[in-house]
Amino acid sequence: MIRNIVFDMGGVLIRFTPEIYVRRLGVGPEEEKLLLRQVFRSLEWARMDRGSLTDGQAWESICGRLPEHLHEAARKLVLEWDRPICAVEGMYELAEDLKRAGYGLYLLSNASLRHSEYWQRVPVSRFFDGVLVSSSVGLVKPQPEIYRLLCGRFRLDAEECFFVDDLPGNVEGAYFCGMRGAVFHGDAAELRERLRENGVSV
Repeated sequence: MIRNIVFDMGGVLIRFTPEIYVRRLGVGPEEEKLLLRQVFRSLEWARMDRGSLTDGQAWESICGRLPEHLHEAARKLVLEWDRPICAVEGMYELAEDLKRAGYGLYLLSNASLRHSEYWQRVPVSRFFDGVLVSSSVGLVKPQPEIYRLLCGRFRLDAEECFFVDDLPGNVEGAYFCGMRGAVFHGDAAELRERLRENGVSV
C-alpha cells in the first residue's frame, strides 16, 4: 500500500529549462551554444549536485573556459537560474490533493547547496514533510544509497513509497531499492492516472 509520494524537483515540480535561461540573456546564437555546453553540461554542474563544489566555486571554474564578456552571463546562469521560479502546471493542485488525502510528501532532488535559498519559493514546498538534497549528503540519484538514506532518515518503508522523476534512470534506481514509481512527462493529469493505477486515492 502506497503511503508516501517522493518527488524530484526540476522537471517535475518546477520547470528547469536551460535553453530558456540562456535565451533570456540576449546573447548571440553561438554564445548560447557555448554557455549551454560550458555551464549546464559541465563537470562543475555535476559537482555542484554532489556538493563537492559550491555554486560560487563552480562559476569561477566555468569562467576559466569562457571569454570575459560572458562571465556575468555565466554568473546569472549558475547563481540566479531560479529567478523566477516557474511551477509545472497542475503539480500544486496534485500535491495539495495528495496532502489532503493523508499521504506523506517528500523531496529527493539532485541539486546544489543553494537549494535552501530557493526551496521555500517553490509553491508546493508548503505541503512537504521532508527534503533530501544530493549536495547535502554527497550522494546523487540514481545511486542506491541516496534512496536508502531517504527511507532511513524519514523512517519510510520503500515498498510504501511511489517515486516520481523526469529521468528514467532515476526511477529505475528507485525500483532497484524497492519503490514503485513513474517517469514524469510534464503532464500532471497523466501522473494522477499513474498514481491511481498504483492504488493512490487522488
